[in-house]
Amino acid sequence: MSTTKKIQSALISVFSKDGLEPIVRKLHEQNVTLYSTGGTEDFIKNLGIPVVPVEDITSFPEILGGRVKTLHPKIFGGILNRQDNESDVQQMKEFDIPQIDLVIVDLYPFEKTVASGASEQDIIEKIDIGGISLIRAGAKNFKDTVIVASVNEYSLLLDLITEQDGATTLENRRLLATKAFHVSSHYDGAIFNYFNTDETIYKESIADGQVLRYGENPHQKGFFFGDFDAMFKKVHGKELSYNNLLDVDAAVNLIAEFKTDGPTFAILKHNNACGLASRKTISEAYLAALACDPTSAFGGVLISNTKIDLETAQEINKLFCEVVIAPSYDNEAINVLQEKKNRIILVQNEVELPARQVRTCLNGLLIQDRNNITDNKEHLKTVTITEPTAQEIEDLIFASKICKNTKSNTIVFAKNGTLISSGTGQTSRVDALIQAVDKAKAFGFDLNGASMASDAFFPFPDCVELAKKAGITAVIQPGGSIKDELSINYCNENNLAMVFTGTRHFKH
Repeated sequence: MSTTKKIQSALISVFSKDGLEPIVRKLHEQNVTLYSTGGTEDFIKNLGIPVVPVEDITSFPEILGGRVKTLHPKIFGGILNRQDNESDVQQMKEFDIPQIDLVIVDLYPFEKTVASGASEQDIIEKIDIGGISLIRAGAKNFKDTVIVASVNEYSLLLDLITEQDGATTLENRRLLATKAFHVSSHYDGAIFNYFNTDETIYKESIADGQVLRYGENPHQKGFFFGDFDAMFKKVHGKELSYNNLLDVDAAVNLIAEFKTDGPTFAILKHNNACGLASRKTISEAYLAALACDPTSAFGGVLISNTKIDLETAQEINKLFCEVVIAPSYDNEAINVLQEKKNRIILVQNEVELPARQVRTCLNGLLIQDRNNITDNKEHLKTVTITEPTAQEIEDLIFASKICKNTKSNTIVFAKNGTLISSGTGQTSRVDALIQAVDKAKAFGFDLNGASMASDAFFPFPDCVELAKKAGITAVIQPGGSIKDELSINYCNENNLAMVFTGTRHFKH
């Protein structure tokens, strides 16, 4: 039997009629018998095209307020029958079941209804029963049946029936069935997640994945699954890479800590801040951030918590950087930044980030709540005789925000609203501190009077000893070590101020 089949009959029952008219007209032109229900039936009639009501097949009207329309053996028999199975062929004749070659159906907008804040009763009514059953039936029997389960496939169907004169190949039908099963599984996942309260069960379905140029390295394939366009408006530049997206994610999380602060600018490289400063103007903040580590800033990702003006753009334009992100730009600033054709310019929208973070681990996933705690003045407990000054408190909180968003083990030095240096991703906290001291010296920064943040407690007093020798005068850390007193005693003996927050900020 030929695997190419000509469409002679179609069942059309859709919630949204957008884009349907050209298909209906083409099917009518090709003498296809159309079956339909309710609003879709009226839509087809209003086009002046003949249509057979489903109840003429089933001899049964719509019931229960439209909840039951197509759930009938004559409908599902017409879709599910195997045309090369003699028993099926005989039963089709015996029960006078019409053949249905094409099913066009979409689903009630469950996710949109949930997102709208509708009542639970309205949400429940948007759980589709007949539509999802039609999709599964048509997709299961793709050997004989064409299934179109989304308006996204209308153009594909129209092209097929136009170019192939109403016929489809087995490959065509299998492709559409695959897309249909994606629709049904995504829909079921959304419904389950609405009802689910068991945190040990995880289901996620993200449509419209984006193919990246490559992964972390050129020999690795890379993909992004998410709604990038909801988060950003891309104004200019080349396509973002896998590594670009990781750095953009780190930048967005970091700058969120300074959302309500004054003009703040951050420069990131390999997911860590290499420069960050808060100033009276964004131009001053950028220049101060760049001065933190101009070497690492080369090829980095830049992000601002406020509008980028012309003056700032002109300074940025002197630096080779991959990505610039801001909530808005002056028009003149955009013109300047676009002078580098590959530079990616993003406008960041106000979008709530996922409440949980997911990463692969071994043969499964690790899932955790997002770290939503940002240390502030109310969290600080002074544990030393020497109390931090008002400026030191500001710098301690500033450093802590950076520390939270830097790879562990980490130590961050800050002074007067400026990142001085950091030790990142070290196997010991002492190594991180030594790295931070060496880096500050390499760029000529004076650590006298600077503040220090640690992402976790000090098990020994060695870190505060090294900090004191480097010129640090105030320290912020979570506390919680059984040997906290050793560090506290050293600080008391050497006039160091130290505060505990009670919150660890590991970032692996």
